[in-house]
Amino acid sequence: MRDEGYITMLDPFQIKYGQRVGGLMFFPALLGEVFWSAAILSALGATLSVILNINMTVSVIISALIAVFYTFTGGLYAVAYTDVVQLFCIFIGLWVCIPAALLQDKTTDLSRNAGDWIGEIGGFREKSLWVDCMLLLVFGGIPWQVYFQRVLSSKTSSGAQKLSFVAGIGCIMMAIPPALIGAIARNTDWRLTEYSPWGNGTKSQHIPADQTNMVVPLVFQYLTPKWVSFIGLGAVSAAVMSSADSSVLSAASMFAHNIWKLTIRPHASEKEVIVVMRFSIIVVGGLATVMALTIHSIYGLWYLCADLVYVILFPQLLCVVYFKRSNTYGCLCGYAVGLLLRLSGGEPLLHFPAIIHYPMYDAETGTQYFPFKTMSMIASLYCCVATSLTTLYLFKSGILSPEYDVLNCVVNAPILDSCRTDSSADGHELQCELRDFNAAEDSIRELAECEFQRWPLQRSVHSRLRKHGTDEQSP
Repeated sequence: MRDEGYITMLDPFQIKYGQRVGGLMFFPALLGEVFWSAAILSALGATLSVILNINMTVSVIISALIAVFYTFTGGLYAVAYTDVVQLFCIFIGLWVCIPAALLQDKTTDLSRNAGDWIGEIGGFREKSLWVDCMLLLVFGGIPWQVYFQRVLSSKTSSGAQKLSFVAGIGCIMMAIPPALIGAIARNTDWRLTEYSPWGNGTKSQHIPADQTNMVVPLVFQYLTPKWVSFIGLGAVSAAVMSSADSSVLSAASMFAHNIWKLTIRPHASEKEVIVVMRFSIIVVGGLATVMALTIHSIYGLWYLCADLVYVILFPQLLCVVYFKRSNTYGCLCGYAVGLLLRLSGGEPLLHFPAIIHYPMYDAETGTQYFPFKTMSMIASLYCCVATSLTTLYLFKSGILSPEYDVLNCVVNAPILDSCRTDSSADGHELQCELRDFNAAEDSIRELAECEFQRWPLQRSVHSRLRKHGTDEQSP
């Protein structure tokens, strides 16, 4: 994708399937970014409310305002430079807190009862749900503009690859301190601390289930010295700001570039696009704040943010990048099937009831233990591939008349049958095989009007138009 010169993750969809159909991919991407921002804003709100003893709602709103403010004023530069500082704050802050939390007599040896804090998955139906969630988090973590905005802004493709591998190793290292903090909290007798879950002096040996979203700040507050707890607060704040600003910016940039610029107002000026993007930053930040105040389960929001991304965006991105024969019919079919199957399973966090009770459905809790999310993703992928191949065969073989190609993406499409770019002394040379003379004229004009001004492909088309003369009717 970096080699192709894309600006956002949605560019390949709009180039291959059309601007409006490709724009449909914006909605699951937007929901993913909003839920993710909500999860991390909720995490920071919980931390601030415990350590600084301020209201949770006020904490979330203040956190959102800070993130939106410097993203609004500085854009990608502000996000990139602050992320460098925040990364060091996260790494140092969390690792400083671990020894301080371990070196006190309220926590038992973690190795003695490891089974207690490691836990267990359960029986067959619990394992099915666990595998479903695991696959959701792994593959649902790929089609994110917050990731691709860094990859696509890299100077070279090799640099983008190195960045991805280093980031993967960094994520594993950053996951160790939170896991240890959870283990410490599980092995602590909270009756020996000043922690009172209900604020009436009554103590509990373990953190109540409805307050497990505050595990990290509770460990900082009651198991470490005051100065260490403030370092931990700084680490959590840095982590949240680092993610919130990137997520808000990525959603806003997709809307400004792929929806406003390419779909709504193709002739919008650069200044207008920037104004729209800044307005979008405020809107996305507001939506994330509302979600953070509405849904109090940080862990639930974490899963929810990758849900539609996994079911809809992942199979679509796989097809648009690696399956060259995919077309708009397959895209729409896969999109519709994946969305319907996912919505039919319901979502307890959003109080959305299940329409279809899949096998192993628990009516009391409303839990779908059957891995229906992975099933929905596979069904979406299958429909995209099968529909694309079927429509291609029906139109190419003449079974269906070209007039039935209503989306103009198989036989009526004014596109190039085969193109490749070869490096030459003058730069990238476009070499294409065209179906006929009329298709040649339409194809060259369509490419010449492409909105991606930075592409070598467009510069090549412009140069070829100049070589063929300035006559309006000349292809």
